[in-house]
Amino acid sequence: MSKHERIEDLLRSKGTGAGSHPPAYAAYFDCFNAGDYYEAHDVLEHLWLRERGPDFLFYKGLIQIAGAFVHLKKQHARPDHPKDGRRLHPAGRLFNLGVKNITPFGPRHRGVDIDALCALCGRLTDHIRRSDFTDNPWTPDGAPQILLDPE
Repeated sequence: MSKHERIEDLLRSKGTGAGSHPPAYAAYFDCFNAGDYYEAHDVLEHLWLRERGPDFLFYKGLIQIAGAFVHLKKQHARPDHPKDGRRLHPAGRLFNLGVKNITPFGPRHRGVDIDALCALCGRLTDHIRRSDFTDNPWTPDGAPQILLDPE
């Protein structure tokens, strides 16, 4: 099964979206809030690759934020692994890039509290940096949720 077919299957399983949001956009939040960060990244990338309008950087930032959480989740699962144990630096970089891309859309955009999401990313990045990239603030029990208001 190709990546495109896998994403289409995922979108069909998630339904038609929330409110007037496109299905891929709504599916991003469903996946993210379930802790399926890689899938969140993939499903929104599916929409982002076709976007040539004003939301291009917004979607890119959300994808980067999901990517940062992919790194945190993998590092948490295997902190002593030669590759996964070193994922805190790239997580911090992706949080910074994501925040840079979504900040201009604040304080709210497309049903998302941009200010709250940027604050979350900032707290996580600060925690990682203060620990000198040795302590992962992400845990399965404390995984954050991004609320999506229907439009």
